[in-house]
Amino acid sequence: MSDQNIINLEKKKPDMQWKTIIRGGLIGAVIFIALGVILANVFVVKEGEYKVVRQFGEVVKIVEEPGLNFKTPFIQSVTTVPKYQMLYDEASAEINTRDKKRMLIDNYVVWRVKDPELMISNLASLINAETKMSEFVFSVVRTELGQLNYDDIINDEKSSRGSLNDRVTDRVNELLARDQYGIIVTDVRMRRTDLPPENEAAVFTRMISERQSTAQEYLSRGDADKNRIMANTDREVKEILAKAEADADTIRGQGEGEAAKVYNDAFSKDAEFYELYRTLESYKKTIDGETVIVLPSDSPYAKLLMGGME
Repeated sequence: MSDQNIINLEKKKPDMQWKTIIRGGLIGAVIFIALGVILANVFVVKEGEYKVVRQFGEVVKIVEEPGLNFKTPFIQSVTTVPKYQMLYDEASAEINTRDKKRMLIDNYVVWRVKDPELMISNLASLINAETKMSEFVFSVVRTELGQLNYDDIINDEKSSRGSLNDRVTDRVNELLARDQYGIIVTDVRMRRTDLPPENEAAVFTRMISERQSTAQEYLSRGDADKNRIMANTDREVKEILAKAEADADTIRGQGEGEAAKVYNDAFSKDAEFYELYRTLESYKKTIDGETVIVLPSDSPYAKLLMGGME
């Protein structure tokens, strides 16, 4: 046999080793790519969120339950929509009250996505949802406050803001449900109610004037009450004094009657002494330092006056 027909297997061994290595590398690359594709199409649903699966832009599935999920590679995409409550801060806006006063209001809204499929179908995004919700809130707040006077809104003692917030919340939810936007408002709160800067000075002046008028009214009522109380007191004092004087006159009369009786009983026992006593009493009443009396010398009265006695 010729040496040209003999194949040297030793020379062929390196070529076979390279083929094995290349084949193994290709298999590893395919496995790696497959794992990458699988991992790239696995998504995790967390608590407090919806996962929206789209295919060529159309919503095909919404996953709510937490856990691992898969999507079709290359043709499906996943976006996240919050399930928890969100806070939207309304921009300050100017409204007119029933008594034609302008005021600035500042609201905040607590809301959440109730039906993500409806929300995406009719609003497309959370930004559009907040915009539409804000329009409804402002419209309803403007309507409700337009039925109230300014003082009823800002006066804490008779403020109707509590019921107003509830009415606004209910009405906004009715509008959102009517148009099937898939979102719901939990609460609407009025954080601030102010006057426009150009109106503040005039309103403060009017409020001061009203408070002064109210204070003057209270003072007038106080003076009227004081005068009425004093008049009643004076009348009661006069009535008490009159009754006391009447009682005193009665008692005095009774005392004088008793005294007269005692005098009569005493003087009736000695008529001459009584006559002398009455005469002396008359001297005290009729005679002073300038008294001139003209009497006959033999008059008993003169004798007594001169100290003569029989």
